[in-house]
Amino acid sequence: MSDFPYADRFPVNRTLPQTGRSQDEVLAELRAMASEEDQFWETGKCSGTMYSGDHEHYRFLNEAFSMFAHVNVLQRDMCPSATRFEGEIIAMALDLMHADAVEDGTPAGMVTSGGSGSILHAVLAYREHAAQNRDSQHRGITRPNFVKPETAHPAFDKACHLLGVELRTVPVDADSTLVDPAAVAAQVDDQTIAILGSACNYGYGTIDPIAELGQVALEDGVGLHVDGCLGGFILPFGKELGYDVPPFDFRVPGVTSISADTHKYGYSLKGTSTLLFRDKAYRNAQYFHLPGWSGGKYMSPGIEGSRSGGLLAATWAAMVRYGRQGYLDYAREIFATADRMKASVRSHPELRILGSPTFCFSFTSDAFDIYLVNDHLRSLGWRLNGQQYPNAIHLAVTRPQTRPGVADQFEADLADAVEHAKKQHAAGAGAESGAVYGGVAGGLTDEVEEFIVAVMSDMLDTQQSVPPAPGPA
Repeated sequence: MSDFPYADRFPVNRTLPQTGRSQDEVLAELRAMASEEDQFWETGKCSGTMYSGDHEHYRFLNEAFSMFAHVNVLQRDMCPSATRFEGEIIAMALDLMHADAVEDGTPAGMVTSGGSGSILHAVLAYREHAAQNRDSQHRGITRPNFVKPETAHPAFDKACHLLGVELRTVPVDADSTLVDPAAVAAQVDDQTIAILGSACNYGYGTIDPIAELGQVALEDGVGLHVDGCLGGFILPFGKELGYDVPPFDFRVPGVTSISADTHKYGYSLKGTSTLLFRDKAYRNAQYFHLPGWSGGKYMSPGIEGSRSGGLLAATWAAMVRYGRQGYLDYAREIFATADRMKASVRSHPELRILGSPTFCFSFTSDAFDIYLVNDHLRSLGWRLNGQQYPNAIHLAVTRPQTRPGVADQFEADLADAVEHAKKQHAAGAGAESGAVYGGVAGGLTDEVEEFIVAVMSDMLDTQQSVPPAPGPA
């Protein structure tokens, strides 16, 4: 990955140009980059990331977005369409999560900027709700804590860090990859605002025992957030298709909130997610009001202020275009492809799948360093994610993998990679790849934190410096 991408082909802007460039020139440059970068994931060899992979669908979403891209959804008097889009997105997501089963609250929701946005707002809602209702259960919550399984997404760590909430992390069972509800209960005290279960977790594609966690939440009088950011818009359809998907939604007593990303298996554009609550009291607790500001009475339903109406329009368009049948049809293809790919892994006695995964799975090896397999798969064009504790490889199956021939190619390439790993292991060779999330090298040890900071800074800062001179043509 270059610190100076495209510097050898296109001008680098270190200051605002004195005069602008033509639209045709700018668009030609953008098309060149987009076309070349799309070729990577169009092969179907990229885990997750591109959930639809359908350029016709992207054109449809882009057209819907373009009609409302310039609209600020804060100005609902000028753009009442935003109220319609957002309200119906929330209603459809609540319907998918069986909010009609709720008898002990008034279900509600909000649209956020993505999975991390939904998680941040969930933790904020629980913190503020606890502060505003500190007499409930005769508790005075002044030092809030939040309990999560180790497998839960790091966005919860980030949210707790930013909001001043103590995070208590519970180990998971090494074989099942699931959290023990009794271990969660042991971490709950009179300062706990909520506990967490994933459906499914990003790393292993396994579903925590949500029903049992719901009982812990009810017995201790705390909230239970279900992180369905990854699985929220596909697991319900997997269940309908007959796959082993235990209940995780509002039909489960004790579940008080659910996050589900529309930009993943909801097939909308990046930058949208839904956060759903069993009762609107949780959502309303995190509203921000400043009625005494000299600029007027300020009110914000979430952390973000201005938002583009285009994202709401595109998300609404995706959901009503596909409907239940469309989502079901794609889920059928994805689950079937995942089953084929898992069967390919299981055909090698040197490899072991972790837990009982769904459409997303992880595998390791007790015979050699699994990153040796990852190295070879990379050389064959695959972009899978490395994991740690234990070292493993993760693959989230999306629509690009369902294209004809991709699963067959995975089977063949995996067989080659296993043979490569066995030879490298016998020769005492080490692996080159490691644990990676989001394209940035992930912390194998505490000592790499400075390196990670340097890499992230380079991504933001290098275009301000002078790139190396282009090499010979």
